[in-house]
Amino acid sequence: MLEEADFSLIVCRELGLWTRAPELGEWRAMVERIRTLSGTVTIGLVGKYVQLHDAYLSVAEALHHAGYALGTKVEIRWIDSESVTDENVGELLAGCGGLIVPGGFGGRGIPGMIAAARYAREKDIPYLGICLGMQVAVIEFARQVCGLRDADSGEFDPDSPHKVIDFLPDQSDTVSKGGTLRLGAWPCRIEPGSRMAACYGRELISERHRHRYEFNNDYRETLSGAGLRLCGLSPDGHIVEAVELTDRRFFVGVQFHPEFKSRPNRPHPLFVGLVEAAMKGNT
Repeated sequence: MLEEADFSLIVCRELGLWTRAPELGEWRAMVERIRTLSGTVTIGLVGKYVQLHDAYLSVAEALHHAGYALGTKVEIRWIDSESVTDENVGELLAGCGGLIVPGGFGGRGIPGMIAAARYAREKDIPYLGICLGMQVAVIEFARQVCGLRDADSGEFDPDSPHKVIDFLPDQSDTVSKGGTLRLGAWPCRIEPGSRMAACYGRELISERHRHRYEFNNDYRETLSGAGLRLCGLSPDGHIVEAVELTDRRFFVGVQFHPEFKSRPNRPHPLFVGLVEAAMKGNT
């Protein structure tokens, strides 16, 4: 039987390429960890595209990566946000150690995401909001904690009197959606002492973005004064990149997509933070 490296050695030999012996120690150690996972934690994924799991493939894989590092199997409960209401959210999320609301576009399924974010906040269920997931958490907090009952996003309700998520003043709404997306890697400065700082272990990070709307700076004082910590900002302080609730076990929302940088042997720290908090809730 051929060893793991034999096929690559044959290819290199036939092509006349010189290579050094592969260093597979780290990979073999990771595979062994995966083979010997003990325990299980369930993470609820509340999204609008759950009928096609591959729509959230990067998020799902990032959750599994975190589980590998923590020695536990992550089971994902796929929850259609259109099916979630204030009345049934407890039933749908029963048994979930943590909750993730991933990205997306458009108003479909948003009330269910907001209901899930509220349930996680009120019941202290570890929560990670990614892009749209951050935005619905901000909307929910503005409505329920700050008393801004009509708070919304300019994407969902352009006529809302409290658009806590909206275009920034220097963005244009006169061009097509593709032309206004903030794309690619952007820097973020993390506030020392925050949950984000504990996860990353450094002050300046760079993460990938794919979104159109932002945290409305007009509401910074109102929301932060009520307890929503603006824990990640652009280096010039102009753009809110991340928020968190420090009085919860883990409640973090980020404007970027951390799942894009997660790897099986290098899990993203935010996913590790979520899964670790969810595991502690199982004990």
